[in-house]
Amino acid sequence: MDRSRFKKSRGNTRRWQVVAVVGVAVTITGVGLGVASAAEAVPTVNCPQVVVGVAVPAQAKAEVDRNLALLATQIDEANKRIASTVGQGGDNFIQNAILGPLKDKRFATINRIETAIGRNADKPNLNAEGLSPCSLNEGGGEDTNAGGGNNNGGGATAAPAVPGANLGILTNSCDTSNLEAHDGFQKGNRCVSTEFGEVGAAANNPTLLITSAPNQVRRNQAFTLKVSTRNLIRDRFLAAGQGGYYVESSVLANGLVRGHFHTACRMLGSTRSAPDPAPAPAFFVATEDGQGGSTPDTITIQVPGLPDAGTAQCSSWAGDGSHRIPMMERANQTPALDSVRIRVR
Repeated sequence: MDRSRFKKSRGNTRRWQVVAVVGVAVTITGVGLGVASAAEAVPTVNCPQVVVGVAVPAQAKAEVDRNLALLATQIDEANKRIASTVGQGGDNFIQNAILGPLKDKRFATINRIETAIGRNADKPNLNAEGLSPCSLNEGGGEDTNAGGGNNNGGGATAAPAVPGANLGILTNSCDTSNLEAHDGFQKGNRCVSTEFGEVGAAANNPTLLITSAPNQVRRNQAFTLKVSTRNLIRDRFLAAGQGGYYVESSVLANGLVRGHFHTACRMLGSTRSAPDPAPAPAFFVATEDGQGGSTPDTITIQVPGLPDAGTAQCSSWAGDGSHRIPMMERANQTPALDSVRIRVR
């Protein structure tokens, strides 16, 4: 009898265990369904569609297409930020941190479309003020008005996403500039359309150091500077006076920049504030000797003398073939430049 009661008790225990396991399974499934429902409820932005209802000149088509694609990219980035910041901030977080900046970006983008068309035709009014604000689809879902379009048969087509578009870039070409095109000569108030070109890996980016310079010299006394460069092939120099200024993209050879370096000395009117950038320096020379590479080497610069007493700032800086300081892989790398101060008595 005791054994029978024992067996019955074990049977009840097993049935309880089975029920408990099933109960846990149901509970877990319910939690999963709850999470899915919460994800579906994340709001998305709902922006009015931008339609270019006028003929787009051929010269403006690429710029118009880029900005129409940018409108879609801006919405996509806003939706991603909403999804990644659920539960953050107060009641006005989405409005202040996402919808407000999105409105400003859209306004600027629509204005750029109007300006691009207006350079070669009558400037249209696309209602940037009215089409900039976006609302929320509280129930989630995809925004069917994400991009923009052209309903005039003019052939505006979708373009690839623009790098940095989610940062609200002001422009990435001279198509949006009112300045004259740069012509390769040393002129200001121009827009340079030459692409930046190639940038090397951080370990191959150029560096430069002035390794030797006098502390003081007499007026018109000749002296030398020693300059060491690394990762700079000094074999490329387009004469700026002949139209070679800012006309060539940066070019790499085996991962290293092809270019040259400049050296200049100017007299400082004060050591307490930044100097006037306009005056020509007292000394200037470019070094393109066909040497240089990944191994550091040193070049001696002969300065014939400086005519005025005071404090001279002597600088050396690398340049690509078209005189721009070479690009670096990362923003926190120091460019290839160096300066020293020399007392002229």
